[in-house]
Amino acid sequence: MSDVLLRIEGAAGRITLNRPQALNALTHAMVREIHIALDGWRNEPRVTRIVIDGAGDRAFCGGGDIRFLYDHGRSDPAACRAFWRDEYRLNAAIASYPKPFVAIMRGIVMGGGIGVSAHGSHRIVTGTSRLAMPEVSIGFLPDVGGSLLLARAPGALGLYLGLTAERFDAADAIRAGFADRSVPEAALPDLVAALVAGDPVDAAIDAGATDAGTSKLASHQADIDHIFGADTLAEILRRAEMLRDAKAAPSERRAFATATLAALVRHAPLSVACAFETIRRARAFTRIAEALALEYRFAWRCLERTDLYEGIRAAIVSRDVPPAWQPATIAEVPAALVDTMLAPLDEDELRFAPQEITP
Repeated sequence: MSDVLLRIEGAAGRITLNRPQALNALTHAMVREIHIALDGWRNEPRVTRIVIDGAGDRAFCGGGDIRFLYDHGRSDPAACRAFWRDEYRLNAAIASYPKPFVAIMRGIVMGGGIGVSAHGSHRIVTGTSRLAMPEVSIGFLPDVGGSLLLARAPGALGLYLGLTAERFDAADAIRAGFADRSVPEAALPDLVAALVAGDPVDAAIDAGATDAGTSKLASHQADIDHIFGADTLAEILRRAEMLRDAKAAPSERRAFATATLAALVRHAPLSVACAFETIRRARAFTRIAEALALEYRFAWRCLERTDLYEGIRAAIVSRDVPPAWQPATIAEVPAALVDTMLAPLDEDELRFAPQEITP
C-alpha cells in the first residue's frame, strides 16, 4: 500500500496521507508524489477542488520524517537538503494553488503537517485536532512556512507558540490563524461527500461547521503580548520571571508564566534565538516564498551542528539522556551566530518555479 493515496473522486483531487503507524509523517517520496499530483490536477477540468486528509484515527500528519534526518544528516546531507527543498516548494505550491484546497486537520497536526494543510484556502479542524510547531524542542526551528503563519498571529501569539512549542486545540488554531472552521468528526463523511459531489466548497463547509468553543489562549493574550512583545530574548525571559515571581498576581497568571519560562529554557537555545529572529523578520514578508527561503538557510546549516541530532536522539531514538544543547543557554547564544545561521546561501539559496508561487 502506498504511503500516500492520490486519486480523482468526482470533482475532487483526493490526497490521503497513509502512514498511520507513523502518525502519517511525510517522507521525501510522499512530498514528491503530492507535488506531481497537484501539478497534474492544476489544469485537469474534472478537478475543481483538492481535499487532503490523513489515514487512521490519531493524526492528520505528525510532521516530517525526522528519523531520516537523524540517520542521514551527517553521512548524506545533500539528501536531507533535497527533502527540505522539495517540501518547501510543495508548501509554496499549496499556498498559491489556483483551486480550493481543503485540508481536514483531525488529530495531531504538527510541523510538516502544518505545511501541507495550514497554507490551504480552506482549513478544517475538529474536536480532536491538536496542532503545534514543536521544532525548537528538537534543535530545529518553525519551518514549512510556519514562521509566516506565526508572524501573522494576533499580537505576540505567534512568538509564544513558536518559541515554547505549545500545543493548541481547534479553537486556538482558529484564533492563531492556522485554521478557518471547525467541523465535528461525525459530520466529516458528509462534508467529504459534498465536496466530491461538486457542491460549492464554502456551502459544503458551512453546512457542517459548528462553533469551535472558547480559545484558551485568548485568556492569556494580555500576558503573551506583554512577555513576548519584548525586543530581545533576554527581556522576554526577564518579563516571564517577573510575572512568575509577582506575589500579587493571580495564581493562574503566575502558573502560566512558570510554564512559559520552563519551556523557553528547555528547548534548544540556538533554535529559540533563530526562531525569534525568523518570526520577527517574517512580519514584513508578503509572500510565503520569503519565509521558506529564510527557513531553508537555517535548515541547510543546522546539519553541520549538533543540536538537531541531539534533539532527535532525545525525542525518538534513545530517549535516555536529555539533549546537550550547544550553546547551552539562551544567554550564551551570540547574535553573530544567529546572523550566520540565517545568512544568504548564495548559489544554494532556495528558489521556486513560477507556478509554485503564482496562482
